[in-house]
Amino acid sequence: MSHEFHLTPLSADVQDHQILEALGVLPEPSPESQFCVFRSGRERFCLPVLDVEEVLEWPLVTELPLAPAYLMGIFNLRGAIVPLIDIAMTEGRRPGLLPKNVVVAALHIESTHEDIRIGIAVDEVIGTYSVTAEDLLDQSPENVPYCVGMLRHADRLALLIDLRRLLEAFPGPGI
Repeated sequence: MSHEFHLTPLSADVQDHQILEALGVLPEPSPESQFCVFRSGRERFCLPVLDVEEVLEWPLVTELPLAPAYLMGIFNLRGAIVPLIDIAMTEGRRPGLLPKNVVVAALHIESTHEDIRIGIAVDEVIGTYSVTAEDLLDQSPENVPYCVGMLRHADRLALLIDLRRLLEAFPGPGI
């Protein structure tokens, strides 16, 4: 019993994608991640949406005497007291110009099984973007220690915030 092996050429109208698919060499599609992108001062920042609890209009803020300049105060979020930091203060926010929104982020602490909430003063919420791994860059500015990379979105870059590093750079009151 003889088996003949024949190679059949693909027609000229088959596109590269179909050829790669037929050969089984197409890379797996990258899983998408979602990020909340916002502007604070002159910089764009982003957080994974899983770290963002909510975005609020500017709340009633209680200032704390002798607090560091970046700690704008605290506010009440449905019975929870949340510290509010201004990450744009390092670049000299104009005096008297208050941000418009607050991004409330939560960092889950495994050892205590609790979440640490922090409010970030925001001038503009740009939106939520679904991106692939190709849109994330490992590089970040050295003078921004709480950023671990950059996100490419809408032909712009946003600094990717690491909440643990943010809390180290801007230590607030333990509330």
